[in-house]
Amino acid sequence: MPNLPDVVLWSIPAFVLLTVLEIVSYRLHPDEDAAGYETKDAVTSVSMGLGSIAFDFLWKIPIVAIYMAVYELTPARVPLLWWTIPLMLLAQDFFYYWSHRGHHVIRVLWACHVVHHSSRKFNLTTALRQPWTSLTVWPFYLPLIACGVHPAALAFCSSANLVYQFWVHTERVGKLPRPFEYVLNTPSHHRVHHASQGGYLDRNFGGILIVWDRLFRSFAAETERPVYGLTKNIETYNPLRVATHEYAAIARDVRAATTWRERAGRIFRGPGWQPRPAEPHVAGQEREAAAGQAA
Repeated sequence: MPNLPDVVLWSIPAFVLLTVLEIVSYRLHPDEDAAGYETKDAVTSVSMGLGSIAFDFLWKIPIVAIYMAVYELTPARVPLLWWTIPLMLLAQDFFYYWSHRGHHVIRVLWACHVVHHSSRKFNLTTALRQPWTSLTVWPFYLPLIACGVHPAALAFCSSANLVYQFWVHTERVGKLPRPFEYVLNTPSHHRVHHASQGGYLDRNFGGILIVWDRLFRSFAAETERPVYGLTKNIETYNPLRVATHEYAAIARDVRAATTWRERAGRIFRGPGWQPRPAEPHVAGQEREAAAGQAA
């Protein structure tokens, strides 16, 4: 078992310090155009983060069991060396991109990830607004385990990725010099990701690197000021409702669906998917057939 540090645990003091500094900066230098802080919203974000720690501990039990089973079955082994760690970080970031993108375009996965986008504020506490149902993430990283990456090494890389993304949740940092903006995920790029305008929707999925978005055509530069939140915002600060509201919406839509195709679409198509209305002549034929059967 690789002996790797818990980077999230070691980063908690920095999280607290940076958040306090950001709050103080808004007090000393207010920005009327920035979303800033709201006490109830910040408390909800922190509550979601604390809840995610507890639930992630439960989800890790079956996930680690699956990962270890796959790891034992594969003959490949990636050694933990000074030069393999950057390669594992790069590979993890690549699969994070596809996991993140998948959680935006498949509704049942979006029901997990929507929690992170549910705030209309954008500050460092937003980074803590994490889902309680992250059980949907693990399949995206199975290729790494199958290639011989130890589950503990994957956990280290995922934690490093998560820690990196903390600082990009801020409006207090403008655009960085062009080389950084071209390669890395930055606050500017991530503000776009959290925006609800049409041109910004489903853009900038990268964790540490933004090059994946440039390669796979999901990149958008920050041009107009973002409007944060969802296209249809939720009016609650209740952590339980924040964690489950999209699952409840899926259940309502599935119950109201009239065909199995629509039920599947409500679960596996995009969050905004709607069934195509029946064409008039097709609907007329169906009514005639039904009338004939009745006769």
